[in-house]
Amino acid sequence: MLTEHLPKDGFAVFVKAECETCAMIEPVLAGLRDRDLDTIIITQDDPSFPANMSALDDRELEVSFRFDIEAVPTLIKLKDGNEVARTYGWHRSEWEGLTEQQNLGPDLPEQRPGCGSRTREPGAWETLVSRYGDTGISSRAINLGEWDDEIESCFERGWSDGLPVVPPTDARILRMLQGTARSPDEIIGDVPPNLTPITVEKVAINAVMAGCRPEYMPVVLAALEAALMPEATMHGVLCTTCFSSPILVVNGPIAKKIGMNSGINCLGQGNRANATIGRALQLIIRNVGGGRPGELDRAVLGGPGKYTFCFAEDESDPTWTPLNVARGFAPETNTVTLFQGDGIQGFIDQRSRTPEELTLSLARSLMAVGNWKLCEFTNAMLVLVPEHYAIFRDAGWDRDRILAELHSALRRPGSDVIQGAHGIGEGVSPSRQAEMVDKFWPEGLILVHAGGQAGLFSAICAGWTGGRFRHDSMTVTKEIQI
Repeated sequence: MLTEHLPKDGFAVFVKAECETCAMIEPVLAGLRDRDLDTIIITQDDPSFPANMSALDDRELEVSFRFDIEAVPTLIKLKDGNEVARTYGWHRSEWEGLTEQQNLGPDLPEQRPGCGSRTREPGAWETLVSRYGDTGISSRAINLGEWDDEIESCFERGWSDGLPVVPPTDARILRMLQGTARSPDEIIGDVPPNLTPITVEKVAINAVMAGCRPEYMPVVLAALEAALMPEATMHGVLCTTCFSSPILVVNGPIAKKIGMNSGINCLGQGNRANATIGRALQLIIRNVGGGRPGELDRAVLGGPGKYTFCFAEDESDPTWTPLNVARGFAPETNTVTLFQGDGIQGFIDQRSRTPEELTLSLARSLMAVGNWKLCEFTNAMLVLVPEHYAIFRDAGWDRDRILAELHSALRRPGSDVIQGAHGIGEGVSPSRQAEMVDKFWPEGLILVHAGGQAGLFSAICAGWTGGRFRHDSMTVTKEIQI
């Protein structure tokens, strides 16, 4: 190790050529050498700096890491090979006190701050810990051969959803863990369908593979916690033969802070946070829970949401009650709501101009969820775009009024929807022929405000068929721990 070159009793000075303060104190360094002090200079970026003086080349930053250098220049006093004191930057009195020398740098200012150490550059510290330190990572390491391709190796081991993943190196895992204050060994719960325990560290590994940034970690953790709530019935969603997967809706200031998309194309591609947060949850389901298609995942067709389905709600309109507030959380609370849903059924209505017209139009499309004649069988999420909402808002309708009117418009005579009616075998039990039948449970229609201002195109996401078990399978919301 390079630390073997340091004096047992003497001084070590850490510098870098691009630091103006380090360049300024070159005469001081030469003076320490001329006074026969046992001093070694460790340079972080240029082995020819300082000029005309021998220096230890620390461009790999091993010595700087082991001494936990935060700024340069840093002067360290060594006794019996151990550090006994240090100072950083240039403070004449501190340098003279530490070296027991007088009149150091008489022509220099009394003091001047230094510069950041290269060990503190973005991404450097985690890389150095993985090279020279104790990572604390408990997950089993996979050692690849010299010629193995990292990304192809992830494919071969079945860690991918079919798209390339980011190889989870120690440095990347450590960097991801910086996104949360929670302990890496904290167990979040048991991931279905195999009910395998998962730690925060395992979450970080899958977040790395999904392409997340560290600041997404609190959202990923909350999404996982939501998925593990019993009423989320994630085991059933994962093993179902239907299309469903978790749909995540993020509310609160954190959505803007991490750059999530709640506007134009928010249900589509192009936004890193939207794409990778949802993907991280799906990779956890696959890699930890064992929910692999064709094995425990028995979906007949599946759907794109099995890659990722995550977006933020648009909370910019002060007249709109955000989803998390409607679900009992205080305004400005950061939350993730998990809806067990399918893909997107487009809703187009560019001609309705009154809330009554638009409600009837929406109701006709919502009737198609699952099947026109299936009632209280699946839930649904209606993503209402700003231009459609404006029709309701301008007439004084709020969230509660919109939902109440939709439920009313969706109520039909049992004789219309029983099995066999209209020559269609599917439907509700014939015993309900004389009833008025609701399409959805009172809480089964989820209303979200999102999307661009580019047109009157809203979206309907059908719910999982397990929604027919009203009190067992429900939409869940989890607060995000920052």
